[in-house]
Amino acid sequence: MTTGTVTAALDGSAQSAAAADWAADEAVRRGMSLRLVHAWLWNPLDAAVALDPDLQERWALGVLRDGEARVRTAHPELEVTTELLADEPVPALVAAGAGTDLLVLGSRGHGTVLGYLLGSVSLRVLRQATRPVVVARAPRPGEASRPLDEVVVGVGETGSRDRDVNPVLEFAFAAAAARGATLRAVRAWTIPPVFAWGAGSMRLADEAGGLEPLQRRELADALEPWRKEYPDVPVVEHVEIGSAPEVLVSNGGRAALTVVGVHDPDARLRRLGSTVHAVLHHAPAAVAVVPG
Repeated sequence: MTTGTVTAALDGSAQSAAAADWAADEAVRRGMSLRLVHAWLWNPLDAAVALDPDLQERWALGVLRDGEARVRTAHPELEVTTELLADEPVPALVAAGAGTDLLVLGSRGHGTVLGYLLGSVSLRVLRQATRPVVVARAPRPGEASRPLDEVVVGVGETGSRDRDVNPVLEFAFAAAAARGATLRAVRAWTIPPVFAWGAGSMRLADEAGGLEPLQRRELADALEPWRKEYPDVPVVEHVEIGSAPEVLVSNGGRAALTVVGVHDPDARLRRLGSTVHAVLHHAPAAVAVVPG
């Protein structure tokens, strides 16, 4: 489903302003419109804003108004709409994400406490989302001089899934094409215990010339249909022995965007997993989490 819209969630914080900036830039790159949303229900306990529901609503509308003014200043040609979502934040943003090409949320920082700084709302939205969600963050000091010329994507085992239906790789290639960036496809692998090997696995490894060549062949096979779909996107294939979180983060030094997938089809039971959490904690730029 393509809607031609990028949606950014605003809450009045500097982090959501960074999300709006990122979403506006992405909408321009992809020739899409931008939708700014704020989830709000009157909360009589929210004395930090106001006890009066009319004052709370005016504050909420002001968040959207300020966000719109911000992105229009940077991109006067961009089509921008705003919407106040009358619901609790998590269901409102999950629903908003389901009706857009891309939902963009803000993050407050990097490091081991990011799970708290990102916020329970954002983490719950990531777990329940049915469409891609990007967690954007403001650049850190000194990052302006760092080249951001790659989109990095983690490529795990595809198993029996159709190689031509891979939303993670589809998103990553499209993002690289929109930026004119190189796609760095990263595959981490570990040596399995002996008891985990069956006759079929041993035969495949022998035919490929060993375990690492087998991993390289499987990565190349996963990328093949997307290379054909996006022939102008330069691709770097990186295979490395090690844990997926460490290998993916260590290859993100030039990443303008890091793309990871979550594969549990039941969003109600979905866990983000160690790789997604590691990238959210430590990736220096925006992170896209793609259900697939």
